[in-house]
Amino acid sequence: MNNTPIGNRLHIAIFGRRNAGKSTLINALTGQEIAVVSDVPGTTTDPVYKTMELLPLGPVVIIDTAGIDDVGHLGNLRVEKTYDVLRKTNFAIYVVDAEEGLTEFDKQFIEEIKSKEIPVILVLNKSDKKSMEQSEINEYKKNLGIPVCEISSINKQGIEELKQLIAKHAKFDEADLTIVGDLINPGDVVVLVTPIDKAAPKGRLILPQQQTIRDIIENDAIAVVTKEYELKETFESLNKKPSLVITDSQVFLKVSADTPEDIRLTSFSILFARYKGELIEMVKGLKKIEQLKEGSRVLIVEGCTHHRQADDIGKVKIPRWIRQMSGSQIEFEWASGNYFPKDIERFDLIIHCGGCMLNKLEMQYRINLSRQKGVAITNYGMLIAAVQGILKRALKPFPSAYVLLEE
Repeated sequence: MNNTPIGNRLHIAIFGRRNAGKSTLINALTGQEIAVVSDVPGTTTDPVYKTMELLPLGPVVIIDTAGIDDVGHLGNLRVEKTYDVLRKTNFAIYVVDAEEGLTEFDKQFIEEIKSKEIPVILVLNKSDKKSMEQSEINEYKKNLGIPVCEISSINKQGIEELKQLIAKHAKFDEADLTIVGDLINPGDVVVLVTPIDKAAPKGRLILPQQQTIRDIIENDAIAVVTKEYELKETFESLNKKPSLVITDSQVFLKVSADTPEDIRLTSFSILFARYKGELIEMVKGLKKIEQLKEGSRVLIVEGCTHHRQADDIGKVKIPRWIRQMSGSQIEFEWASGNYFPKDIERFDLIIHCGGCMLNKLEMQYRINLSRQKGVAITNYGMLIAAVQGILKRALKPFPSAYVLLEE
């Protein structure tokens, strides 16, 4: 609860060939034995994620990956997962064994990182075994056009210099984004409706609620939190009319009925559709529901994994609503966590959660892939608002999306 959410942290990924010293480097950066270290090639299989504070940068996620030159059937699967990490990487560290030197294979992968506009540093590791001349390092810098740092992960030499380089060259636009700040003014009252049911984690609010409250406070506004059954009483107790009401999507209908028409209303899910992705694209995707027919396929995606309840929103309610709206027998599949299928052209529609556990790069990847494959994508909150006949009201705070809906 007190830590920066993983989706809001700078994602630093470590790439390189097998036995370049990637796992030793992540242990040196974190000061902990996070990754298993071995001389056996291919020790790292699945990517290893470590959240930490990396001074002077701040909260980060460091990702250790399998060697990009892994071989065999399992090796190819590991390499595929390594490539998947690229789509959520804010900053890349490419590690080379100084004894082996930079190969054409390394250069090609570095160019691929650069082609995705990901800042990257070349790390020449194992300087305890072979130290390079400054002229050689300068030549690497000139030819690759990226910063170069010589280190020894074993002896911890050059680690502080590497941290300083990361802090200097890392760019992280996500830290400047706002969930609700552009919709409110200092001193505004914002009411957040947060149902406490069996799906809510014991002793705390769910992540989108926590983050939205923080964003309201950071923008010098006033956050008032209530349950759906106390909303009317909350309005009566306030001396100032709220500027905005934000609700959990599952109680949209009741909250809409209890909120005066002259008060703006939206949901956490719709806010996060905008914060993490593209609201306009999600509105376009919503229109696809009207075109679903017998045998259409829908993919329902959640960015986290959780224990599903008896009447789960993604597993039970959304499929029921879509079948009712389309009047047809629709086929459904589900994906959760980091998994997002590449063959999404099999589907007619994707319905995605707000994506609070994903970083913006990953959410943008999913939206862009959907766009490239010609598959419509929309959002939980907008679907629920549409089902309950209050979508226009829920989108009114966002003029461009509202206008698109009217077309």
